[in-house]
Amino acid sequence: MKTKVLSLVTLFLVGAMSLFAQSKTEKFKVYGKCGMCKARIEKAAKSVEGVSSADWDKEAKQLEVVFDDTKTDVKKIQKAIAKVGHDTEMFKAEDEAYNSLPGCCQYERPKAEMKMKGHEGHKH
Repeated sequence: MKTKVLSLVTLFLVGAMSLFAQSKTEKFKVYGKCGMCKARIEKAAKSVEGVSSADWDKEAKQLEVVFDDTKTDVKKIQKAIAKVGHDTEMFKAEDEAYNSLPGCCQYERPKAEMKMKGHEGHKH
């Protein structure tokens, strides 16, 4: 009976460890100003398959996301946020998306602070 319980506990621990191994937490900068921004940013992040939580700190302009790295990555999460009008470290929101934000949500946009862009940032 002891060996069965011990086997069951071991199996449970191995299963739990594999679940945690897939979960990854990242923090990155997301521009915004108010509570409406917070709701929009977090909703956009959580809309990405594999994201289990998102918490944006208005003062620090930092988003902390927890996600399954077998289903998504930081790049996909940041793209989803930029799509709703908020600039991130990697992606600048389209002007149309930014301009459609309510006035209280329109922040001072960073100049050349983006870490990564597509090919539009240079000439071939």
